[in-house]
Amino acid sequence: MAEKKKMSVMQLTIITAVNMLGSGIIMLPSKLAQVGTMSVLSWLVTLTGALCLAYSFARAGMFSKNTSSGMGGYAEYAFGKDGSFMANFTYAISLVIANVAIGVSAVGYGQVVFGVTLKPIQVTMWLMILIVITTVANFWGPRITGNIGTVTVWGVILPVAVLSIIGWFWFSPHMYASSWNPHHMGIFKGISESIPITLWAFLGLESAAANSDAVENPQKNVPIAVLGGTIGAGIVYILSTNVMAGIVNNKDLVTSSAPFGLVFATMFTPLVGKIVMILMALACVGSLLGWQFTVAEVFRSSAMEGYFPSVFKKVTKREAPVVGMTILMIVQLILSLMTISPDLNSQFNVLVNLAVVTNLVPYVLSMASVKTIQMAAGLRKGSKGFALANFIAVVAGFYSLYSMYSSGSEAMVLGSLVAFAGWTFYGFIAYKYNKDDNGMPMSKD
Repeated sequence: MAEKKKMSVMQLTIITAVNMLGSGIIMLPSKLAQVGTMSVLSWLVTLTGALCLAYSFARAGMFSKNTSSGMGGYAEYAFGKDGSFMANFTYAISLVIANVAIGVSAVGYGQVVFGVTLKPIQVTMWLMILIVITTVANFWGPRITGNIGTVTVWGVILPVAVLSIIGWFWFSPHMYASSWNPHHMGIFKGISESIPITLWAFLGLESAAANSDAVENPQKNVPIAVLGGTIGAGIVYILSTNVMAGIVNNKDLVTSSAPFGLVFATMFTPLVGKIVMILMALACVGSLLGWQFTVAEVFRSSAMEGYFPSVFKKVTKREAPVVGMTILMIVQLILSLMTISPDLNSQFNVLVNLAVVTNLVPYVLSMASVKTIQMAAGLRKGSKGFALANFIAVVAGFYSLYSMYSSGSEAMVLGSLVAFAGWTFYGFIAYKYNKDDNGMPMSKD
């Protein structure tokens, strides 16, 4: 049998960057405008942290034998099954929350596309309708929705790339400078305020190491691709969001529910702006469509590990976890009702901050496991890259903790409740993994 052709390092780098350049950037400019253009400092901090995380995940992916288990597999090296469960649980919950945030973005752009102003309850109603539609659309299996997602993602990538390259012809240095610190924040506070939303744009970088088996010379090329893809995405993020601040004044950006449509309307014509809004709204819907299936798969794989109820393991003939998706749809609908806000941007911010905090729990656990993963693979002090990887993982871990702090007290409290709930749930299944010397459950007589 012929050997399967493997990707080059350049191909993996592009895939890594595209995976991050999804719907996360769509509402970024409005959030960053609340801080001002000094948020560029947050980008630099976040890019540094994201690079440390990306390198550490690449290192873990190369040496872990539990690569199919994702971050739960990494956490298991240092923390056992309880750490693995906690990584899987918090990651799964964070994706559920993120789905609702993506839906909010789509509704925000839809408002502007159709020229309507929705009341808070109407925003929630349309959000719930969108959640139902994107869930039910996945009942026929992953192939169709996967194909749709690979097309609609360009609705984000193309406008952002175009803006990053040619937007500078409309850029006003005076407008940019005047928006540096409109609320007179201290430097540390300004950076901290922007960290959650900038990190939101990079969430998903942990999946970049998942293609280790599909690339040539993975030990060398995976770190190159992961770091290169993260740097590429970071440059596009920084260029696009900062050029906008020199084209549209700060007050308009802060209140906009469709900032990219606004900037293209300013640069060209309202028609062009509307086309961009339609593209981005479709990209949001396509992204949500794909994530609905992905979240159900995350719950299914965790159920296969014995962490979640067996109901999440059920699939149809088309390999669609319909029962699991339906349960998760109901959870998202309840979450939508809990986040009703007079301001769509406020609703989005609450969801993003909570998604970031819960997503950072498995990041912290994974970073703490990097040394153990390497040692389990036979690496020791003096092995190539061993000490450097350990140091970078420590930096990434502390950056993750700082990002949690920056997400605010409300997100920290809610995120802590999610984590404590995880420990509670684990208590009911711990007997499966607590064995005596004979391999029998400790609870057995």
